[in-house]
Amino acid sequence: MVIDENILRSAGAEIRRYEPSESIFCEGDTPNYYYQIIEGDVKLNNYNEEGKEFIQNFLSDGQSCGESVLFIDKPYPMNAEAITRCSVMRLPKSIFFSLIKNSSDLCMEVNNALSQNLYNKFVMMLNISSQNPSIRIRGLMDYLKSFQEDLTPYSFMIPLTRQQMASLTGLCVETAIRTIKHMEREKIVRIENRKILY
Repeated sequence: MVIDENILRSAGAEIRRYEPSESIFCEGDTPNYYYQIIEGDVKLNNYNEEGKEFIQNFLSDGQSCGESVLFIDKPYPMNAEAITRCSVMRLPKSIFFSLIKNSSDLCMEVNNALSQNLYNKFVMMLNISSQNPSIRIRGLMDYLKSFQEDLTPYSFMIPLTRQQMASLTGLCVETAIRTIKHMEREKIVRIENRKILY
């Protein structure tokens, strides 16, 4: 979801800068702010008891993170961690709610974005539940490409590493690499300079 930066600034949002691996918020924290990424990459993740990371999503410029939890009295169920140097706008929860209460257009945009995220999560869950690694990988690619205007074949460069794609789909990296090579042979993807075009 993207709220115009000028609206956020005029409402009193502050810009915070984060270094790679720095936490924006942590699992268990109380949600007190609306966060919108101005520049940089962020991952949403959890760690299990053995310290193994489970990546839920990757976010970048213009996307918001953790906003759905603002609407319920629950702690964050995940971490938001900077992958690259990031600039993030943060607006106190109470002011965020005032903004959406006072603007029906903004309220509709927030509802639309939350609904889109929920829809995408259901689609991803359906794909990840498949035993077929090709369905898992293609479901992830479809999800990532769905945010683009140009949906023609090979028009979208997948912005993730093979390791990140494996983490997001619950596959080992070797299986993800083999699957992507198979998809290239089937002309589903094209690989140029190690970049995957879908």
